[in-house]
Amino acid sequence: MKLLLIHSDYIEYETKKKAIAAAEDIGGERKHDRMEEALAAFIAVEKDDERDVAATVANAATQIRDVAKQVDTKRIMLYPYAHLSSELASPKAAMRALESLEEALKDDCEVKRSPFGWYKSFRISCKGHPLSELSRHVLPEKAQGAGGGGAKGEEGEEENVSEAVKKEKELRSFWYILTPSGDLVEAENFDFGGHDELKRFYEYEAKGSRVSAKEPAHIRLMQDLELVDYEPGSDSGNMRWYPKGQMIKRLLEERVGDMCNRAGAMRVETPIMYSIDHPQLKKYLNKFPARQYRVFSEDSEFFLRFAACFGQYLMAHDATISYKHLPLRLFELTHYSFRREQRGELAGIKRLRCFTMPDMHTMCADIGQAKEEFKRQYLYSMEWMADLGIPYQAAIRFVRPFYEENKEFATELAQLTGRPVLIEMWDQRFFYFVMKFEFNVNDTTDKSFALSTVQIDVENTKSFDITYADESGEKQNPLLLHASLSGAIDRCVCSLLENEAMKMERGEKGSLPFWLSPTHVRLLAVGDEYVDECRRIAEKLELAVAKRCGAKLRVDIDDRDDKIGKKIRNAEKEWVPAIIVVGDREVESKSYAPRLRIPQMAKGREQFTADELAEILGSHLEGKPSAPLPLPKMLSMRPRFRG
Repeated sequence: MKLLLIHSDYIEYETKKKAIAAAEDIGGERKHDRMEEALAAFIAVEKDDERDVAATVANAATQIRDVAKQVDTKRIMLYPYAHLSSELASPKAAMRALESLEEALKDDCEVKRSPFGWYKSFRISCKGHPLSELSRHVLPEKAQGAGGGGAKGEEGEEENVSEAVKKEKELRSFWYILTPSGDLVEAENFDFGGHDELKRFYEYEAKGSRVSAKEPAHIRLMQDLELVDYEPGSDSGNMRWYPKGQMIKRLLEERVGDMCNRAGAMRVETPIMYSIDHPQLKKYLNKFPARQYRVFSEDSEFFLRFAACFGQYLMAHDATISYKHLPLRLFELTHYSFRREQRGELAGIKRLRCFTMPDMHTMCADIGQAKEEFKRQYLYSMEWMADLGIPYQAAIRFVRPFYEENKEFATELAQLTGRPVLIEMWDQRFFYFVMKFEFNVNDTTDKSFALSTVQIDVENTKSFDITYADESGEKQNPLLLHASLSGAIDRCVCSLLENEAMKMERGEKGSLPFWLSPTHVRLLAVGDEYVDECRRIAEKLELAVAKRCGAKLRVDIDDRDDKIGKKIRNAEKEWVPAIIVVGDREVESKSYAPRLRIPQMAKGREQFTADELAEILGSHLEGKPSAPLPLPKMLSMRPRFRG
């Protein structure tokens, strides 16, 4: 049984319609309800629980009581929530477990239970203290006395797996805002006037929950634009990328790869699976409680990588490195990194179980060299966010003693950003790093997620015995920077769509950065007799842009037997940035009045020759990677990938 426990100011729900045929019958009084000052227990009953439902219920009741006691409440709302697991029990067993749990808790608590098997809307206000959000994995083993045997901790690892994991759960964050002038202000006392998005980001970081009450807007957009979709033939969180989406993804990969090359990184390739019995890797897995996919081959067990760290660590361990080689940078773009996130945390392409992650590791001789590299990679990450063209918020996270020794460095980073940044501080180091930064974006569900990040690691070169020879020939462990200048590529596409969804809510048109648009220019033939003219115009534009900057201008032609109004509407729905109608007037004048989705491209003009238009379009592609059309040029030849 999976439990997500939230100490709330209130929780309220309203039933909508039956989600499954076996939904329980409910009277009018249970169609909607509310509970104040309650512990909300979101529950998924799993297949394993059917081995001994009574033992599972006893263990779950103990866990819920213990948490309720810690947060000082006797009011409990039980909320069936299937999204917490991909291995659900049968509806009959789940209903029996929920009813038994309700009865078990009624002796000493006020208990309500929302209906099982129904679609419901809900609202919840989380209190935001250190114990207000907890998760438990309850097993059907017999309870072992107070504290409840058979329970697992927040990340699904056994509670006694290691002291390090236990200590991490006790970690307390202190939140500040650092201004470019160097003022460090407690976040609760900072004047967020003019910094609304920073305030949203801080409130999510300090008080928010990963679990969303509504669907992120990018999911509908990624489907409507035929970019990416769910794959019913695979595990949840493993997606299918249609031609247009795959092209966008490929261009982003090429761009971040170019950045890493410019940063001086050497590109490598490493395996996607590793032995769980490898001595260093086994230690690492115990310290990093990731949710792993396991693979069996002959008599050995392996895990699928959740980052490119392992392969680069082992490669660096075997290398002969001199101080003259430092800083030394290795880079891999992992098309397949795997992390078994909880089902309730999966959300379109924001959080996946299989994702594409550019990973760069930099070995540095000392903290001075590490800080210099950190700053360079910070600037590259700012360049990346400018390429995406979306607003972002910077967070820098420190172990307090390291911050105290490097205040000027922290201020310098805030000055590079040019605006206040969120600071998270820990009194002790529980992780392998002493500082890191992230560039984060807010989304349509009032949550935030990270893209670019760099960390200063003071631990793993020792754990993996990575050394270099100093000037005296003595072996030393370098410092290590973990960097993903872009963050997960899938998540970058998500951030673009979420940003456009927020613009559309304000009445603006959605669009992608011009260099990422699957089609740059669409030519709309007024009739069949103008299709050849469209071909000539397309060829002229393509050749002119290629000559100007070497880029591939993606021009397609709507040659279908539709009225021109419908063709325009279809192009608008696909967010085509430049739409040109081709009829008698265009043939005679050799000038065009494009509908430009990015108004500033027009520079106040309405009519352009082909050469003038190519000059403007080429200027927006210069210096960016390019690719040919991902679909046939003639729209009449294109399949539809979604009904």
